[in-house]
Amino acid sequence: MAIALWQALGLGWGLATVGAITGLGTLGLHEGGRLSSLAADAGQAVWMLAGLGRPASRPWSLAAGLRLFALGAGTVLLAVLCWILLAAIAAVMRARHRQLSLLGLLAHGDPKVPGALVVDHPAAAAYCVPGLRSAIVFSAGTLSLLDQAELAAVLAHERAHLRARHDLVLLPFTALLRAFRWSATARDANREVALLVEMLADDRARRHRPARELATALLRVGAAGAGVAPAGALAAAAAASENAARPGAASGQLPASGQPAASAELAARVIRLLRPPPGLPAPAAVLVAAVTAALVITPVAALLLPI
Repeated sequence: MAIALWQALGLGWGLATVGAITGLGTLGLHEGGRLSSLAADAGQAVWMLAGLGRPASRPWSLAAGLRLFALGAGTVLLAVLCWILLAAIAAVMRARHRQLSLLGLLAHGDPKVPGALVVDHPAAAAYCVPGLRSAIVFSAGTLSLLDQAELAAVLAHERAHLRARHDLVLLPFTALLRAFRWSATARDANREVALLVEMLADDRARRHRPARELATALLRVGAAGAGVAPAGALAAAAAASENAARPGAASGQLPASGQPAASAELAARVIRLLRPPPGLPAPAAVLVAAVTAALVITPVAALLLPI
């Protein structure tokens, strides 16, 4: 529910911003004759910008110019937001293709983690590369650090990421952070959603393995040092606060000593695993669902319905 609410906040913000600007340009168009008037103003503006010198068929007004400017600005903003999302998708796909190519050359299988790939590196790391050609990757350092039960718990966590396609949940927030790296709001949104996605994978892994096994694995990997999840990957012991500093990654780095925010997030996940919170009451769930829907519907309704 919390992830859906964050998604609605992001989508509602984009719709509201584009709608507010475009609404200034369409203000009053429901009144008779306004639409044809705006079309005439637009045609006149095109001829003037093209330098054709066509005589104006009607007097040019400041209000008409402002209205056309608002419509143009709204269209440009919508195009920019779509471009940001497409650019983020392209960057993640390139990073994943590069990672899978390297894994094909360097990684190998191991019976300790069936279905996963192992990279001969001493640092502790475990992550998945989502997509049509998905992969789960463990470092040799992780295999030597964790026992068989803990490895199985981490493997269940990564499989939960792949099955639920959590990378698609994170992608819009990654795109937002790429475009607004200076924005504290964008960083907070990216960090919170990344943490929620990790908690969701923890919950799904807990259905197949005892919670203590995954909690112990997270603590041991977190205490081992800073293994880095490559761009476009989702790491088991990911630190959401680190993800905010690396917009190209779908999830962040493994927490290291000297990173209090990352350690706090990892501790929150471990506590949640060992002491699961009570479920949301039905009335509260209905309220959250209603607010989520309203955040998306309200900006659209405000633009389409006549005022």
